[in-house]
Amino acid sequence: MASSQPYTDLLLPSIARGDPSAVEACIARYSPIVWTIAKRMVKEPFGLEDVVQEIFVELWKTAHRFDPSKASEITYVAMIARRKVIDRFRREARAPVTENYEEPETLAEDEALEQVDKQDEASWAMRALNTLKPDQRRLILMSVVDGLTHQEIAASTGLPLGTIKSHIRRGLDRAATILRGSKEES
Repeated sequence: MASSQPYTDLLLPSIARGDPSAVEACIARYSPIVWTIAKRMVKEPFGLEDVVQEIFVELWKTAHRFDPSKASEITYVAMIARRKVIDRFRREARAPVTENYEEPETLAEDEALEQVDKQDEASWAMRALNTLKPDQRRLILMSVVDGLTHQEIAASTGLPLGTIKSHIRRGLDRAATILRGSKEES
């Protein structure tokens, strides 16, 4: 009759006695089953190694409780692995959900840096606008800063609508080229 124990040499009693070679042998022998159980039950891969480590630590702590008359060693290892994973799930389920709030100092620093970035961009844009022909600059400012439509600009300046659209488009193209060159230099 075949034994339910696949190995004739038991490792957990040796671990309970403090044999360091038994620890290494246990890891070599039972890593496949422990990893399989952990992978089946742990869905997030970033916690998998932690769970496996917790399982083996628990095996070292409870090795003295193993009774070969009640279960095979592999069954005991599988039971500890399963219980440890379940304990972890329960612990994580009880953990309060927290939101990550930034410190007020960090928010103030971020806002200050954002303001500096905006000032830099505004400075670059103004330099680019200053290189344009006066008509292009004036029409772009009327459109972008004053928020006027092309038709409103035409009515205000008396220029044809097509001329306004052409000046604005060419001016924006020229300003974009200048800005790209400025950002590449810095």
